[in-house]
Amino acid sequence: MTEDLPVILLVDDEPTNLRVLRTVLNDLYRLLFAKNGLEALQLAAEHQPDLVLLDVMMPGMTGFEVCTKLKADAQTRHIPVIFVTALRDEIDETQGFDVGAVDYITKPITPAVVRARVKTHLSLVQAEELKKTRLQIIQRLGRAAEYRDNETGLHILRMSHFSQVIALAYGLSPKRAEDLLHAAPMHDIGKIGIRDDILLKPGKLTDDEFKEMQRHPLIGAEILGDADSHLLKLAQQVALYHHEKWDGSGYPHGLQGEAIPLEARIVALCDVFDALTSTRPYKSAWSIEDTMAHLQAQKGRHFDPQLVDLLEQELPKILEIRARWAE
Repeated sequence: MTEDLPVILLVDDEPTNLRVLRTVLNDLYRLLFAKNGLEALQLAAEHQPDLVLLDVMMPGMTGFEVCTKLKADAQTRHIPVIFVTALRDEIDETQGFDVGAVDYITKPITPAVVRARVKTHLSLVQAEELKKTRLQIIQRLGRAAEYRDNETGLHILRMSHFSQVIALAYGLSPKRAEDLLHAAPMHDIGKIGIRDDILLKPGKLTDDEFKEMQRHPLIGAEILGDADSHLLKLAQQVALYHHEKWDGSGYPHGLQGEAIPLEARIVALCDVFDALTSTRPYKSAWSIEDTMAHLQAQKGRHFDPQLVDLLEQELPKILEIRARWAE
């Protein structure tokens, strides 16, 4: 169906050029046409095309100016722009990339080149959209887990940002640390599978109830499954191993030391730090001093000693995050 085809906005003050582009692209895409910059901006805002092919030299408003305005508008800044121009000067190309274009096609156009460039950039758009969708699914699953627990959304937000700070301090790349920021909210997703009378019990759990509660990392790993997405794989790893302890006394597998995945060790520490320093219906908030004393006492037992030292080193950043998202 034609309404399912990607939408491309073609902008050129010469009708002949628009007709040529129409001939090249009409069978593959839905096309919009603008003869000047003002029309282009109006159509882009109204129809949100998937791609813009934009002439540079136009009367009134140049293509560079149109692109600048598109990128300055929150509604249209995400739309990729390809300049279609007879200009070949390197300075002009540099200016185009500086204002936000993703590519150039030179006139006179070659149909095969136009179709290939358009296909490539639309594929990149689809890949980015898929990435955003996966991230949104992970975030919403994390919110779903919050509804089954005493924890709050702000707790999830804080401990996730704490985890990013510690990951960077440990030396992980910004990309890997950002992935942990997005995966950390999934650490307790398995609590969805725990009975309410256990999960929400105000008093101490019996031995049998605690054994049932200890199943939530396994349930979380099962919920997240064997996904192809790197982010979901990381979320599964964090969910499965965040209750393991450095000395091997944790659950569900009793892993010890560096056998516990690093990201899970980071999340475990940040989760406990925020839980201890936060007020809950069943407890008062601990002071930062008491919390840090407890974490230091648990070095080499519950927590990776190096990570505890890094949390103390990064405490000013951690406290800034706590203040930003206070209860």
